Amino acid sequence: MINYNGELKATEDFQTVLTNRAFKYGDGLFETIKVRGGKIIFAEDHYFRLMASMRMLRMDITMNFSLEFFEDQILKLLSQLNLTDARVRFTVFREAEGFYLPTRNTSSFFVEATELNIPHKSSYEVDLFKDYYVYSGILSTLKTNNRILNVLASNYGAEQGLDNCLLLNESKHLVEAINGNLFVIKGDVIATPALSEGCIKGIVRKKLIELLKVHPKFSIEERAISPFELLKADELFISNSIIGIQPITKYRKREFETVKTQEIREGFEKLNSTT
Repeated sequence: MINYNGELKATEDFQTVLTNRAFKYGDGLFETIKVRGGKIIFAEDHYFRLMASMRMLRMDITMNFSLEFFEDQILKLLSQLNLTDARVRFTVFREAEGFYLPTRNTSSFFVEATELNIPHKSSYEVDLFKDYYVYSGILSTLKTNNRILNVLASNYGAEQGLDNCLLLNESKHLVEAINGNLFVIKGDVIATPALSEGCIKGIVRKKLIELLKVHPKFSIEERAISPFELLKADELFISNSIIGIQPITKYRKREFETVKTQEIREGFEKLNSTT
């Protein structure tokens, strides 16, 4: 079952029409949201990121599309599905015909939800995906429906027996993982690719930066990061809205400890439980 523009529909009854711009041009956005105990985690951050992204893509936003409306549409579906712990995808797309030029900028949405499953792994190996690059422009920071590079990187990772791949931009700087932001720990300094490198403007990334800016032990840097720094790092980890923090234990022939990452994760989970 899904929520389509506020109306609950059986999944098998929902069909994508050939004129759907999300299908034809990737003309859409999505948020992946975690719900715990019926509580939408970081709901306000997800909502405002979605609104800012819609404005950047020049989609019309109706007056009733408030934070409360956003939350209600998610909870409405979860209630029908009898889910209190869920992985939610909230997709917004331009509801128009036309070719590259849409006939109008009105938008529609649908909400999907599945039971929450957080696959934390004690062993987690990554490598670089170098076949194609992320463009380091501001559009790359949005969670648009066009994720073909992530699909190709996922296929490559599966073929190589990897748990994830790290993506590069046209300057061959690190951008992010397939499904999350990247953090590199060296000493007490934690670096993450700057938004200008083309990484997704992640919600957990934002929360971690806020946390680390006031941390008594660690400091945070947002900057360009070379792949050569990975081999010199003490620890590496990935973040996203579902897993929170996933330590990386192996990159090529280098194996990593996770002591500092676990310390950061404990601080983040405390923040998460009080938000």
